[in-house]
Amino acid sequence: MSFQEFKGRASRTMKRIFRIVLIIVLVAGIGLFSFYYWGVYDEGVRAGTVLRISKKGIVFKTYEGQLNLETFGALRGAHPITEAFDFSVEPGEMELVEELQQVALTGERVNLHYKKRYLTFPWRGDTKYFITKVERLGQAQEAR
Repeated sequence: MSFQEFKGRASRTMKRIFRIVLIIVLVAGIGLFSFYYWGVYDEGVRAGTVLRISKKGIVFKTYEGQLNLETFGALRGAHPITEAFDFSVEPGEMELVEELQQVALTGERVNLHYKKRYLTFPWRGDTKYFITKVERLGQAQEAR
């Protein structure tokens, strides 16, 4: 075997190894992106009154909101401590946005069901918390 043949074989082998490594890195990258994009870290419910719901952003317009959670101190008669819960609404959830706007205007107390994602993406929202359902407490009590 001449040096030129050896060099040609080595070159083909290196190209093959490079392609395999590139494919592995690409598949791992797609898998990791999918996990962070669609993966749910936490699911839960928060109760309070919706303070605001607004469309924000320069390039990517997203719906962002804030829920007022009133918690009370350990002492009786203590004044409520205002705590805010920031949330986002996933794109395409216009019925949910309209319902959030209605409860923000009326000031009624609601339960917001949410999912917490691993990462934020600019086209999806500013927070990791995404509202999935609005439960109006007035309607829930009437149903009982």
